[in-house]
Amino acid sequence: MRPLAFTCLEHKSADPPWLAAAHALIGTTERAGTASNPVIIAWARALGIAYADDGISWCGLFMAHVIRTQLPAEPLPATPLAARRWGRFGIACAPQPGAVMTFWRGSRAGWQGHVGLYVGEDAAAFHILGGNQGDAVNIRRFARDRFLAARWPQTAPPPGGRPRLLQPDGRLSKNEQ
Repeated sequence: MRPLAFTCLEHKSADPPWLAAAHALIGTTERAGTASNPVIIAWARALGIAYADDGISWCGLFMAHVIRTQLPAEPLPATPLAARRWGRFGIACAPQPGAVMTFWRGSRAGWQGHVGLYVGEDAAAFHILGGNQGDAVNIRRFARDRFLAARWPQTAPPPGGRPRLLQPDGRLSKNEQ
């Protein structure tokens, strides 16, 4: 799947700091084969998370990294590598720039999921900046029917943003790994 044409969007000055930090990491990729990207491994070490290699899903690790570096006092999910655990993170909010968004993967009733940050939306999809989206940090479109929850860090100023409407560009993400 090709990345979206607008993956190099500059973050808006009103965006929360964790979204700006995530934008700065666009282009970070895992390494093919048995080698792992030392940057991704360093995120896990800094968080004290046992993490063997970047062949293991790392969308939750990416989320923990950007939240912890910008909001050091923010409580993270007990198992931040489990994407669906982010569905109980912080406080519930409406989708808006910087919201932590969770999605089901495989099946709605299953345990697999994906987590990333809202950057915008179109009529069919949410535009999500996340890690491990095609083995990289980038912005992808996620079908609205896969959406599970939008959450906001409890130690941040209260959410009050509005949806950001974007043009649809690129295919929908089907299977993040």
